[in-house]
Amino acid sequence: MNEHESCSMNIALTLCHQDYGAVIFDLDGVLTNTAQLHASAWKKVFDNFLLQTAQNKGTPFIPFDTDMDYLVYLDGKPHYDGASAFLKSRGINLPWGSPEDGPDVQSICGLGNLKDSYFISHLQQKVIEVYESSVALVR
Repeated sequence: MNEHESCSMNIALTLCHQDYGAVIFDLDGVLTNTAQLHASAWKKVFDNFLLQTAQNKGTPFIPFDTDMDYLVYLDGKPHYDGASAFLKSRGINLPWGSPEDGPDVQSICGLGNLKDSYFISHLQQKVIEVYESSVALVR
């Protein structure tokens, strides 16, 4: 077997909770279904940004697609990296900025921080679905 074949092997493991004193789960997307909330927050950020950009440049406004754009560029990535990848796909270059950038700063970090504020607002307004199959693992 060469090195490429070994990378593509699927291995199934069975874990017994009696064998472990503690287990750490990522809450977001593992124990709770928050993908739609993330996608919705990104849509709000990017639609506002893309509309403003289109108006400033006199180009057509093409909205953020929560199905395709979210899955391809943002899902599962750190939010600044995802924002950068999405903007690059649209031919938009923004400075990276700083994690301390406020939501009014036109930077990758500023947009990511704005998304986080929308996401937190969504969390406070909605009931979050729990993945029962994941929760069953900790019982």
